[in-house]
Amino acid sequence: MVSATSRITISFALLALIVTAGVLGVMVTEGLSWIDAVYFVVVTIATVGYGDIAPATGAGRLVAVLLIVAGVGTFVSVFATVVESLVSQNERQARIRKINMILGIFYSEAGTEILTAFARLDPDAEDIREQLAVRGDSDTEDFRRIRQCLAGHRYAVDGSAADLAGLAQLLEGKKEFLLRLMENPAIFEHDAFTDLLHAVFHLREELMLRDDLATLPEADRAHLTGDISRAYRLLALEWLGYLRHLQTTYPYLFSLAVRRNPFDDRASPTVR
Repeated sequence: MVSATSRITISFALLALIVTAGVLGVMVTEGLSWIDAVYFVVVTIATVGYGDIAPATGAGRLVAVLLIVAGVGTFVSVFATVVESLVSQNERQARIRKINMILGIFYSEAGTEILTAFARLDPDAEDIREQLAVRGDSDTEDFRRIRQCLAGHRYAVDGSAADLAGLAQLLEGKKEFLLRLMENPAIFEHDAFTDLLHAVFHLREELMLRDDLATLPEADRAHLTGDISRAYRLLALEWLGYLRHLQTTYPYLFSLAVRRNPFDDRASPTVR
């Protein structure tokens, strides 16, 4: 599918070609100066038609007919494509704002708490804690570095130390909230967030289907550990994008989110 930018570029290029050909054609057939030829071509294509300059020769009239047939349609196409692009851009920005609002609600009500629980099961969290310190003055380079750190992290949670019953209780307590999020059609325009919700729901279902989480065989515990790691990674990467959005849009929400950093075991909402 051709993008709106490409369609605008193609339409403008075609219009410029038609105008240039029309100007040259009128100059040759009607003997007009270049400025009069440009004027005639523009008023013809724009359908203004003042009538102060009219072709006097058969060849000139043929050029005028071709300009009307080809030029008017192209001119209208350029105008329509520009308007469509502006409308689409506004709609896209509105969708992005809506998705970011949903992300904010998710991390405020559930995501941060779940991510904190996952990070506590991560034996390597201490090694990356300093690298994941987001500050109020963190810039684009800082966020790029943090994303690289998160993208390269193993997310190998310690299944043997996992309080699976506590994790199951936490996820079950968020079930109704997460279900309401899934009912919002806006989330399906954000594939990463949709994958994240599916991973969290799958983990909750796996945990709830076990009769006794305390006496699981080693293979089953390893399976659940893999499910935790999957959800953990998706949560962490999406969390960073959420923080970046808050910093540029809602600094006061960003301040609270930083003070609740899931990877900081000393994090506290209390301002110190």
